[in-house]
Amino acid sequence: MSALALDSEQDAGRIYARLMVRAIGAGNDQAFASMIATRAAGGGAMPPWLGLDPAAFHCLMRHHFPAAPYRDLLRAIDGDAPTPEVRGDEREELVRLMLMHKAGDSPSEVWMAHVVAAGCLASDHLWQDLGLWNRADLSALMRRNFPSLAGRHVNDMKWKRFLYKQLCEAEGIYTCRAPSCEVCTDYHACFGPEH
Repeated sequence: MSALALDSEQDAGRIYARLMVRAIGAGNDQAFASMIATRAAGGGAMPPWLGLDPAAFHCLMRHHFPAAPYRDLLRAIDGDAPTPEVRGDEREELVRLMLMHKAGDSPSEVWMAHVVAAGCLASDHLWQDLGLWNRADLSALMRRNFPSLAGRHVNDMKWKRFLYKQLCEAEGIYTCRAPSCEVCTDYHACFGPEH
């Protein structure tokens, strides 16, 4: 591991600790703190403000970390430019899918749907793109925020592929030519461990 990577991990750990000291004790505190810390330390693949508009991001911070001194993090979270609306229709479809399955009426679930959808537009494993620290954190986040959707996720399918598969099935699009996933030649790409 390079010294630069170690510094980023240490920076992320320090930022995470600062946020968690001020957390309200809600279910999404740890996930958001991980994402924010990773983004601020230069990791993950999230756009500015975790893909939220700045006002929504500030609401998220006040809701989950009300007394956190986060003003110094804003430059690192903001980035150099506003979030471009790339693949906006796709992103909105992902948000709608998740919101149809949200656990309750918490604004945190709405923010999470937007953040996860933004993470889906990046190119690595979803948990890595989001800035989470392991795949189990993503699975827990999905079960907590979108339980009925997460209940459909079986056989260790990769989350990003699963979400897109759900969109395709909702549109009646079945692109796989194999009669079942187990005999598909791309099985390894969809299922199994993510490193």
